[in-house]
Formats: sequence, structure tokens, C-alpha cells
Amino acid sequence: MRRIAAPIALLLASTACTTIDTEPLAKAPMDARVAPILTSADALDIATYARPQIARVTHVALDLALDFDAKRVGGTAVLDVMAAPGADEIVLDSNGLEISSVTGADGTPLAFTIGATATDAEKGAPLTIAIGDARQIRIAYAAPADAAALQWLSPEQTAGGTHPFLFSQGQAILNRTWIPTQDSPGIRQTWEARITAPKPLDVVMSGVAQGEPEELGDGRQAFRFVMDKPVPPYLIAIAAGDIDFAAIGPRTGVWAEPSVLASARYEVADTEDMVTAAEGLYGPYRWGRYDMIVLPPAFPFGGMENPVMTFLTPTFIAGDRSLTGLVAHELAHSWSGNLVTNAVWGDGWLNEGVTSYFENRIVEEIYGTKRARQEVALDYMAILETLDEVGADAPGTALHQPDGTDSAGSAIVYNKGAAFLRTLERAVGRERFDAWLRQWFDGHAFQPATSNMIYEDMKANLAGSAAEADQLKLKEWIYAPGLPDNVAKPDPAAFATSDAASQRYAADGTIPSDWAAWTSAERQRFLQNLPQELDGSRLALLDDRLKLSATGNNEELFLWLELALANRYEPAVPQAEAFLARVGRAKFVRPLFATLWNQGDWGRPIATRIYARTRASYHAVTQRGVDRVLASD
Repeated sequence: MRRIAAPIALLLASTACTTIDTEPLAKAPMDARVAPILTSADALDIATYARPQIARVTHVALDLALDFDAKRVGGTAVLDVMAAPGADEIVLDSNGLEISSVTGADGTPLAFTIGATATDAEKGAPLTIAIGDARQIRIAYAAPADAAALQWLSPEQTAGGTHPFLFSQGQAILNRTWIPTQDSPGIRQTWEARITAPKPLDVVMSGVAQGEPEELGDGRQAFRFVMDKPVPPYLIAIAAGDIDFAAIGPRTGVWAEPSVLASARYEVADTEDMVTAAEGLYGPYRWGRYDMIVLPPAFPFGGMENPVMTFLTPTFIAGDRSLTGLVAHELAHSWSGNLVTNAVWGDGWLNEGVTSYFENRIVEEIYGTKRARQEVALDYMAILETLDEVGADAPGTALHQPDGTDSAGSAIVYNKGAAFLRTLERAVGRERFDAWLRQWFDGHAFQPATSNMIYEDMKANLAGSAAEADQLKLKEWIYAPGLPDNVAKPDPAAFATSDAASQRYAADGTIPSDWAAWTSAERQRFLQNLPQELDGSRLALLDDRLKLSATGNNEELFLWLELALANRYEPAVPQAEAFLARVGRAKFVRPLFATLWNQGDWGRPIATRIYARTRASYHAVTQRGVDRVLASD
């Protein structure tokens, strides 16, 4: 597929607003800017109303203003459309969008209707536009204040405490709450944007910044961005706030609030080396720059792989780079997920599972075999825990989910997917496996893919014969529940130190004396292997000796709080309340509320009280997860 090339200047180190100068997006012939769509039955996206075989969006041009007082985004979206002969309408996805008008390129009004909202509220409603002969449409609209993709933070919710903040989170189907387009991972689109924001706030997006901000003379400035490569719509992202920039290497850097920037810069200092290592494994980085922004702690995920601007939670900042596997993971998405994208969400393992495998290879290159093997062992333990909880034959434990997103959880989509690739690597050898995975990325660059596509590719280009394909159990891994018996198991010696310490503690209560010298993975493993029932005196002694409640590592702090609350340890309640008030990451928030809720008469009043205080500070993604917990019986 041909792509437009735009020269990208190096981003210079600065603590003020920093941009990248590029040429404007060229108006190339339509087929030069369009990724192919898949028409097979396994690529039918049930989460979209779009009918891309009839008419599809190929390019989105946004001109939007940010209103922090009203917590609203509004302006126009100009969509380029490719339509089949005779097609006279296009169907978009909308969830709460307030449409003022729709016109053609010449200003002619176009009729439109917004259909009934689906039973699944996240799917929203179809926006059907009678395009006639028009192949470019202009939509004037506003997103509601409660748009699920957007989180508006008050100054009090930021580190600086002076200016408000905005960020978006589009995956999986939330961008339809602020952008009118066909919101499906299989309908890749190029895009550009002009965003107006009040000074002194800076704006970043998942596109290449164009020149310096435009001064508007009314206390506002306008920022321009371009993404000239076709991407799935969920990867259009925005953040705005009091943020500064620090360079890491010639093509890498990090944005953060001024008071957070130094610690963020220290934590991600290995990023340039990570990019080089990733290229050595699976081919060139094709997006120009790799920058990151460390967001306020309300961000609901660990990270989001938005092209050229990865979004990161501050909860990974531990002061010792022990949790930077997160950065490796989001970087790896530049190949698996962003470059080659699952066409439907039921094939999410093509995104997260492949990325998790790739992440571990980067960690091995940068931090060594010991850390990489330990992180593999933690992931494998998570798979077994999930299978034990839901059952090894539960349909949700298959990698491919034909009915959408009914997976048994992240341990399947992420960890089982990675275990599949690790099993193949061990079976055929690393050299042969790496050559296959690189050709997969190269052969499907900037295109959507399905489980069936990678299955056929593995049979044709990885397995040496039909007999070997059967021996590798390719079909069973992708389509069957559970864990195939040829799974490559982790190194049994990876946690020799912490596992021996766990056994000693279980036997006689001995607390490890060399805790400070352990890796974070070893400390997490020990905490996960502690007896599930401990009385208050034993919990107090553990906390006193290991300084668990004082740790700066949020992964370890979460495990401690989960254990303490599950044992109704009263001294942990104030700390849990403080933690839940400052952190919005769903990975931590939902399980802690679930732990409290499961404690019945003791925990439910505590959970209810804390959630009444903290709910408004959480992103919609986190709110939905906790709402379900507190609604359970």
C-alpha cells in the first residue's frame, strides 16, 4: 500500500511548548491514503453501525474548540468518503453527539437522522447521512459534557493545582462520543486536526504537531496536528493541560505537568534504547517520533498506545524503573496494534497478546534475561489463576471470541496470547520465529487483520508442513478454550529466591531479611503467594518489617492493600481510602472495591463511603467497572 511521506524534523529539548514542523498533509489520490477493509465473515464488526462496503470514511479533518468551563468540545468534522457505485448514504457511529448541521463540500445541506440507541449503551446510535453524490461532508456538532471518552479534570485533580486538564481514552468504542466517524478498528482513516484551547494550556494529540501554536488574540491559541498514515479511529487521542516537554533521545521525549516532569523523565530514560531494540527485533519504527505524556492519576489504564504520543499513568513511576515494562508494552504496540490492527474486537489478542510477547523481548534486550523470565512467570501465574476461577473449558478462555469481547479477561487476551507466541518460538527456534513475525508485520503494515488471517499465515510461513502445524496446535491455541498441553512453561528457577521465602513464611512465619535487594517481580510474587488468611498481628508485622504501606511501587502497594482488606485489617482502611482517592487506574481501583464489597457487613459500608467521595474523579471506564461491583449481590 502506498503512503504519503511527510519529512519530520527532530524535536528539540524544551520545557515550554514544543512542536514538530512538517509539511501539510498532501491531498493524494484517495486510494493512496486508504487502508483496505476486510469483507470476510470473521471481520464483521458487531460494535459498529457502519457499512463500509457501501460507503466508508477515509479521512477526518477536525476543527474543534475546547471549553473547560462547560466541559464540552465543539466545532466541525469534515469527512472524506469513498462509496460504492450508486451508494447514496453513509452510516456513522454516534453516542450522544449533538449534530447542528450536515452539508456537502459546496455547502448544500444533507439530510441526516440519528437512530435509536442500542441496548448496549456504549454502542450508541447510527448517524445516517444522505450523501447523494457528495464525497466530502461537513458535520457541525458538539460533544456532551458527559462524553465517555473525555475526562475533564479540575485544577485540584492535577499535580500543579492551578490549571484544568483534559484527556481522552478512545479504546474500544468510546471515540464516537466526541468524534462523528465510523468507529471500528477495521476502518482505518487518516486524520488532521485544529484544536483551539485557552492559554497557557498546551495541547498534544496522537498526530504530528504542525509548527508553532497560532495566537488568536483572545486569550486562546490553536494547535494543528496531522496523522498521514491510516489508523483505526480509536487511536485518535487528545490531551490538554499545563504540560512541559523533556527530550530523551533524537526521536523520543516525554510530556508531563512541570512538577512531575523530572521524575517522569528519569523513569522513561531507557525509551530511546527500547526503540532501537524493537527495531532490531522486528523492523523499522514507522511513525517518525515516539513521544509520551504522563497524565494525571485519573487516567483509567496503565498506558494507551496512541501513535506518536503514548499516554501513560503516573502509577508506573516507582523511582527505580522497575515498572517500565509498561513503556516497552506501549512501544511494542507501534507494530502490533497500530501497524497491524485487529479488524474486530473479538480478535483483541492480535493486538494485546502479540504486544505482550514483543514487550517481553524488549525487556530482555534492555534489562536482561532474569527480569524478562520473572515477568513471564508472573504472566503465566495470572493465566492459571483465571482458568482456575472461570474453568479451563469456559468459552471466554479462547483467544478468538466470535461474538465480540466476551473474553475471560486480560490474562487471556494479553497473557495467553503471549504464551502462544512464546510456545511457537520455543518449538521452532527464535531465529525462525523472529523471521516469521517480522514478515507478518511487514506484509500487513497499516492494515487490519483477523485470527483466521494469522492462522493461515502461520500455516503458510511458519510451520514447515501441515504435520508441523498440527503439532504446534495452532488451531487449538486460537480457537479452543483453555491452555494447550504444549504450552511453553516459565523457567521454574525464575523465582527461586522469593518462592523459597514464601515457603519459609508459610512454615514458620519467617519474614525475608533481604527484601530490599529483590526485584519488584520477586516482591510481587511473594505477596501473591502469602497465605490468604492472616490475622492482624501477622499483617502488622509484615508491614513493619517490609515497609509495605510506605512503598513507592504502586503494584506492590496494591497487592498489600488487597491482602490487608481481604483480612479486614482496620489500619489499612485509611491508606486504601487515600490510594483510591488519588489513583483512577481501573486495574487497581475495581479490585480493591471488589475486595471490600466481598467482605459483606464489614467492607460494604466502607466501599460505599469511599466511592461516594471518589466516583466523580474516575474516568467513565473505571466508573463502569466499579458500578458493576457495587451492584452485585
